[in-house]
Amino acid sequence: MTETPSDRPAVRVVCVEPGGRILLLRWRDTVSGRVFWEPPGGGIDPGETPLQAARRELYEETGLPGDAVQDVFVRVDRDFHWLGRHYVKVEPFYLAQLDSPHEARPTAFTPEENDTYLGCAWLSLDEIATLPDVEPPHLLTAIAPLLTR
Repeated sequence: MTETPSDRPAVRVVCVEPGGRILLLRWRDTVSGRVFWEPPGGGIDPGETPLQAARRELYEETGLPGDAVQDVFVRVDRDFHWLGRHYVKVEPFYLAQLDSPHEARPTAFTPEENDTYLGCAWLSLDEIATLPDVEPPHLLTAIAPLLTR
């Protein structure tokens, strides 16, 4: 069987709290068993702009205010597998800056997300650099331009 990559449009949000820590979500792929960390985000709904999707996804996946997402992003190459599908695309990673520390808690997960979500953590750049599996693998390099703004 030939695998066809999916080009489903999606966004991610690099959410930074005042101490400089970044929010990452931990997921388990129920098909492959892979466990990994990545920024919040997800698919762009029909009729939705990427910025609107980023704001919606941040709120749905973390409960954090969507209006913290700025109209500032970097384009990040992605090549990954999720639930038996192969994704190859370029996604915008938007910057969200919070003015105070917040607890992140999902507010509107899909059934798929409920089955695959393992938790979240606010992590320093040094902590992210030591994680065993981050998506995308070049996350820190890819988001560096956002963090120097």
